[in-house]
Amino acid sequence: MTVASLRSLMTTGIQSAIQRASHKTGVDFTYLLGQAQVESSLNPTAKAATSSASGLYQFIDQSWLATLKKHGAAHGLGWAADAIGGPGGQHHVADPATRQAVMQLRNDPEIASLMAAEHAADNKAELEQSLGRPVGGTDLYMAHFLGLGGARKFLGVLERNPDAPAASLFPAAAGANRGVFFGEGGRARSVAEVYDRFAAKLQRGAEVAAGGKPLPPVAAPEAPAFRLALAQPQEDDGTSTLDQLLVARAERASLLRPNPDNARLAYMMLASMGA
Repeated sequence: MTVASLRSLMTTGIQSAIQRASHKTGVDFTYLLGQAQVESSLNPTAKAATSSASGLYQFIDQSWLATLKKHGAAHGLGWAADAIGGPGGQHHVADPATRQAVMQLRNDPEIASLMAAEHAADNKAELEQSLGRPVGGTDLYMAHFLGLGGARKFLGVLERNPDAPAASLFPAAAGANRGVFFGEGGRARSVAEVYDRFAAKLQRGAEVAAGGKPLPPVAAPEAPAFRLALAQPQEDDGTSTLDQLLVARAERASLLRPNPDNARLAYMMLASMGA
C-alpha cells in the first residue's frame, strides 16, 4: 500500500468518525468537518506550540476534562469521567497514569469527534437560550473562538450594529489574531465581515476535508443547525452519496480503530511502559 493510499484511508476513517458523531448527537456534519479541518487539518495528533491544545479539535486540557467529565459516561467512557475531579471549577485527574490515558483520548478521532459534537451541543443550548433564536454553525464557531461570553457579546452586536468594528469590542483577541480582525492596510473589519469570513472558512475547510466535493452549507441560523440523530439509517432516508460512502468505508475500517471498551486498557498499558 502506498503512502498516498494510507493517507487516504486515514482521512476516510477520520471523516467517518465525524459522520458517526454527527448522527449520534445531531450536530451538523458540515460544521464538524469544517471545524476539524480548520483546527488541525484533520490531524488527530496535532499539538499547538503555544498552549495545551491537542488533537483533532484542539481541546485545551481544561476544556477536554470538563467535556469528558460531563459526557464521557454516555459514550462508554465512564472510567474516564469518574477519574476526573473538579472542585472550584479546575478539573484534574489525581493518578498520573490515568491522567495520561485520559488526555491521550484527545488523539482518538472517534472520541474527539464525539466530545467536540457534545461541546457544540452544549454551546448551542446556551446561545439559543441567551439570544432567543436558533443558532447555526458559524455562531457555534464564534463560541469556540471567543468563548461563550464573547460569542454572546459578538452575536448580540452583530444583530444590533453589524458595521461596528470588531477589534474595538475584543482588543485582546484582535491583538492575538490580527489577520482575523484587520484587512489590508490595517483596516479594521466590521463584526459582519469577521462573521462572514469565519462562515466561508468553515465551508472551505469542510470541502477541502471532503476532497473538494461540494457539501451542504454550514448550517445557518435560519435553517436547522442540528439534525435529528438517527438510531438506524432507513433504506431510503435521503442520505447523501458522500454520507453513504463514509459510513460504508467506516465499517470496513472499524477493525483498525480501538473502541471505548478496550481504550482504557490500551492507554493504561502504554502509560505503564512510559509511552
